[in-house]
Parts: sequence; C-alpha cells; structure tokens
Amino acid sequence: MQHDADMARRFDDLPDKTKEFFSKLDEEDVETLDKGLKLVRAVLTVGTFMKWLIVGVLGLFVGFVMFLESFQKIVAWLRS
Repeated sequence: MQHDADMARRFDDLPDKTKEFFSKLDEEDVETLDKGLKLVRAVLTVGTFMKWLIVGVLGLFVGFVMFLESFQKIVAWLRS
C-alpha cells in the first residue's frame, strides 16, 4: 500500500503546467512521444557517427597527402 502512495505522489514536484500536459495525454499520444524520443536518439547517434566518419576520412586524406609529399622529397633527395 505504501508503494502505491509513493507512486501517486511522485509527480507532486512537477510544475502545474507539466501536470496538466501529462493529464491530457491518451494512449496514442504516449506511444507517439515514445516513438519520437526513439527517433531523436537514433538521429543523434547517426549524427555523431557521421561526424566522426567525416573527421576520419579528412584525417586520412590529409595524412595521405603528407605521406606522398614526404615520399617525393625523399625520392628527390636520393636522385641528387
């Protein structure tokens, strides 16, 4: 019984506007919010992955260019 009372009062600290918003939600709205949160998490995950993929590809490109430049210098030094 004590557990039920704690559950009933766990939202007492929320602002009145938030309580009113939650009280107006029906089952379909809750499912939509849940799907929306999952979508946002997925977009953030993919966005972070894409950011690091781009940084990695640019890093590989710059490193490859630097390597070729150094290789050309060494070849030119050996020829002279």
